Amino acid sequence: NAPDMVVLEKLQNAAYRNHPLGGQHLYNDNDLSGLSKDVILDFRQKFLLDRPQEMVLAGAGIEHEKLVELGERHFAHLTQKSTSENDYNLNGTNAISNAYSGGEYREEYKSVDGMTRVAVAFEIEGWNDFNTNSSSSDLVPACVLQVLLGGGSSFSAGGPGKGMYSRLYREVLNRYYWVEAAEAFTMFHSESGLLGIKGAAPMTKSKDLVRVICEHFARLALYPVNDLELSRAKNMLKCNVLTQLESRLVLFEDIGRQVLTYGHREGIHEMCQRIDSVSADDIMRIAKKAISTPPTLSSIGDDVANVPTFDEVNRWFSG
Repeated sequence: NAPDMVVLEKLQNAAYRNHPLGGQHLYNDNDLSGLSKDVILDFRQKFLLDRPQEMVLAGAGIEHEKLVELGERHFAHLTQKSTSENDYNLNGTNAISNAYSGGEYREEYKSVDGMTRVAVAFEIEGWNDFNTNSSSSDLVPACVLQVLLGGGSSFSAGGPGKGMYSRLYREVLNRYYWVEAAEAFTMFHSESGLLGIKGAAPMTKSKDLVRVICEHFARLALYPVNDLELSRAKNMLKCNVLTQLESRLVLFEDIGRQVLTYGHREGIHEMCQRIDSVSADDIMRIAKKAISTPPTLSSIGDDVANVPTFDEVNRWFSG
């Protein structure tokens, strides 16, 4: 009952075939039949209690000394258990290289609205690229590019911050009456990430929708974005980041994620400086690098026969 979630789930499956990143995330009741109390307790023991060296304790709105006291009270007794070298490593040192494969997934899926959902994506760098090569990392420019493309559904109440001036709104949703939705997205993992555009249209227009999506990727690699568009995207990204961090719930999670991933936390001023330093050349470089990788396609709907195949889309970019 959530086709927009399913199309991204299947995109991930197709992008990382035969790799843990391509594993299933959405389950139905039948899939959960093997989940028991013992399975949950075993997971807790193996990945939490036996690995205190990989734990990060983060807090917001609490004095540092109090947080240290609580940490020592509840976690100081934990000791690292010996593990085999084949065990899963949260820091990614045992990660399988060349995780990304590209590919396609299509499924006839009974929809409520009769729309065919499609998503097209390419590989970009992951979280670790920012940690090992932060001065020339693709992470922040990729986030700016996502905001620049923007998008959403054909119905919007508008108003400040709704992205009505983003490229996909102006050049897709406002131009093609048959496009129900078009929105850019990113997915980041330790060693790899995805930059893509998802959309929805009637099944007779699904091929046209994929063509329009691919044309926008190609344009990003061929023509630099203009200064106004880039400035608007950077300002909107900074606004989104700062608004999110006003919440203590988001703040302490951000602290924990950054420390767990990078070993330190970068402050808001440094992050805003990185956003401001993104150039049109950075956007073009990321787009060129992305479309040089094999594409990944996902489509679901009542009839997906009109959706182009992987080979067809691959030829569009390699021709």
